[in-house]
This record gives sequence, structure tokens and C-alpha cells, in this order.
Amino acid sequence: MSYEIRQLTFEDWAEIKEIYLQGIQTGHATFQTEAPPKEAWFEDHISACSLGYFENAELLAWAALSSVSSRCVYVGVAEVSIYIKDNARGRGIGTALFKKLIEVSEEEGYWMLQSGIFPENMGSIRLHQKNGFREVGKREKMGKLNHVWRDVLLFERRSDKVGQD
Repeated sequence: MSYEIRQLTFEDWAEIKEIYLQGIQTGHATFQTEAPPKEAWFEDHISACSLGYFENAELLAWAALSSVSSRCVYVGVAEVSIYIKDNARGRGIGTALFKKLIEVSEEEGYWMLQSGIFPENMGSIRLHQKNGFREVGKREKMGKLNHVWRDVLLFERRSDKVGQD
């Protein structure tokens, strides 16, 4: 089946939001309990590194980077978000999208990608590990989700092309 991976636009918002809400409903994807407004989502994510995986013009997954800090020393470090539509999981879509995200992030000068993942989210953990991420720590009781303390595993991927000087 043919697919396209391209930069996300405002016109994609309804599908971005739908996939994000599916992730929220799992209880293992994010501390968020609702999707942000469209403008806030696009403001919080790096435009060039906000990508969607489309089949027959339907968005099946998205991945986006967010800045981790406004301090200049962290200009090449970004936080990964990746969400795959319920009925599209297990088809290699996440891997294809992640590979493109890494390629684009390096073109944009990012040397370190990081993710915080709930320990229960084994699919996300495997996807990150498959794409060169390693677990670097665990933050115990990082925050509460639905009145329950949740741990977060920290993963990172260091570029072998950017920041090697």
C-alpha cells in the first residue's frame, strides 16, 4: 500500500486530535486528559518536525517534536510525541514515521531526542528501542493521572550525525 509522510498543517487538526484522544483514552500515553486547542498544539510543536503518516489521504499516525527548554544550550534537544491510530497499530507505521522524524530532526540540527513513557506502555517502549532510543532513568511518582501516581521512564536517542564535534 502506498503512503505519504509529510509535515502536518492546520487542515490536519481534526485527525491529529482524534488520534491524540485515542491515546489519552488508553490511560498509558500521556498525563493529559483532553486535547489542547488547535492553536496551542501547533504553537507547542516544532513545525518542521511535526509529521503525519497518511494512507489514501487518511492520517494514521503523527509524530512531533517539542522544545525542552528556551535556554540556548538545549537548542538541539527535543521531546518526542508519537501517536498511532488504534486500527493502524502493529503494521510498521510507527517505525516508518519514526525513521522519517529522526531524519528530519537531524536535518533541523537536533542532536538529542528524548521521551518520557509510562512503564505500562510497552508498545511505545519497543518502538523507541527499535529506533535507537535507550532507557536512561526512571522518575518515580512523576505526576498523578486520575488521582493515581504514575512513574515515567526516560528514553533518549543521540544522533550519530549531529553534534559530534
